[in-house]
Amino acid sequence: MTPFTPSAVSRRQWLKSSSLVAGGAIATGSLTPALAQALESNGPHLENGLTTPAGFAAHERMVEAVRRADGPIRLASNENPYGMAPSARKAIEDGWKQHSWYGAPGLPNLKKIYAQSVGVPEDHIMIVAGSSELLSIVNLAYGVKGEILTAWPTYEGLPRYAETLGIKVHKVPLAADLTHDLDTMDKRLTQAIDLVFVCNPNNPTANVTENRTLRSFVSSASRRSMVLVDEAYHDFVTDPSYTSCIDMVKAGENVIVSRTGSKIHGLAALRTAFVIARPDIIARLQPLSTSAPGVFGALGAAASLQDTAYQAMCKQRNVEGREIMKTAIAKLGRKMTDSQTNFVFFHTGMPVDLVQKAMLAKGFMIGRAFPPYTDWVRISIGTPDEMRAVAAALPEVIGGAPKSMGSSGA
Repeated sequence: MTPFTPSAVSRRQWLKSSSLVAGGAIATGSLTPALAQALESNGPHLENGLTTPAGFAAHERMVEAVRRADGPIRLASNENPYGMAPSARKAIEDGWKQHSWYGAPGLPNLKKIYAQSVGVPEDHIMIVAGSSELLSIVNLAYGVKGEILTAWPTYEGLPRYAETLGIKVHKVPLAADLTHDLDTMDKRLTQAIDLVFVCNPNNPTANVTENRTLRSFVSSASRRSMVLVDEAYHDFVTDPSYTSCIDMVKAGENVIVSRTGSKIHGLAALRTAFVIARPDIIARLQPLSTSAPGVFGALGAAASLQDTAYQAMCKQRNVEGREIMKTAIAKLGRKMTDSQTNFVFFHTGMPVDLVQKAMLAKGFMIGRAFPPYTDWVRISIGTPDEMRAVAAALPEVIGGAPKSMGSSGA
């Protein structure tokens, strides 16, 4: 990959354009030397509203310095290490006066932009306050009078909330290759099942299930129940055989697709997510909403969606970091899934809590255990330089651990 080479501007210009400026005052006294140095150079952030390569390179240097200054590097929650795009930050700063308003006047614009970006009419879109709210709403709409079917382990938000409501959740163990066991799921899809949950790419396993088989299952299942397909990690997929299930929504099937602003858009703290479904399904979900998307989430998401250059650069850097990790894991002779996300999942040969403690001692926060895979670990992708540091640390942590598959059975 050709390195980004930003042109230099003054430190003052960079600070003025950064979120470190508050009320015109620049608080530099508490900056670490590394952070102060990172703020010394910067390229143009935006060109026609899009992040430039030079601006991204400067942003990357600043991000890495801030992350080092904050303490252990966060690689536990599948966050975008680069955070929001400069264009999103600018949109939020320009809309500062809206912070005291109830409601988000930017939501209609966001809905329009999002509908155009995924190629559906606006009445097929619902914007919610994060994916957690979406999963709760779908539970309330389709799960409370029946039962739920899901692979396991998978993203826990939907089944966990369902169980708090007393809903029976059928958890089908993953196949030997850690993809969805669709044959078993199909056999378990009885008349009692009103909702099927599919996370693809799956979390925590990072992989996608074979495309044609998955789509056949989703289409078949949708004739017997509602199917929610969580595509939170869609933007990181590089497998050319993968396709979204949005076309099934457009075809009128009983399919809901969820996407999020929390991953490639770096807006996790601003709680913005998207529902793609038929208008009658949207009409059923909307009254069950328990919250409202925030002003700044709407402004930031609208700007980020249009900043395709920033998304492309984040994806490119994620692929680079992911390949660094895959190479390191392969050198250790460890079994791993084919990650199509912004994290990797691999066998360590030792309990995850021990790996966590050892990696924390080296300055990295990594993921927890996901039973029954208690000797597999999930590590989120940071910047390429961060992943090189993780790759260098791994042999000291797990290099001597047994390579048998242990009790996980995978």
